[in-house]
Amino acid sequence: MTDPQKPIPAITPQLAPFLEGAKRQELIIQKCGECGTYRFPPRDLCSACLSNKSAWAKVSGKGIVFSFTIMHQVYHPGFAAEVPYAVVLVQLDEGPRITSNLVGVSPRNIRIGMPVTAVFEEVSDEVTLPKFAPT
Repeated sequence: MTDPQKPIPAITPQLAPFLEGAKRQELIIQKCGECGTYRFPPRDLCSACLSNKSAWAKVSGKGIVFSFTIMHQVYHPGFAAEVPYAVVLVQLDEGPRITSNLVGVSPRNIRIGMPVTAVFEEVSDEVTLPKFAPT
């Protein structure tokens, strides 16, 4: 019997620039071409000014834990070996929030406001995902 695999995101046209950046070990998100507001997840309109102009921009990858939850139950067999693990909402220094995992720290030591930095995990030949580690 083989180990179950974790689900990985599909490389869609809307998400492709983000995943291409992650493959290069860079955190890339959309930036409004009108007002300069960063946004994630990618979308057609800026929530600040409603412009449909945007570009992809490299960001620092630094932020703080805005919120988190600790997963104690196995909801997908691909994650069974990692329980308990943390799912975090990171407030990036540039403004947007991104949901990911926090690695390199015991779940009981995670705190709201904890400074974190993006790290990257190659999950397949095609997909590398940003995760976060304490700074």
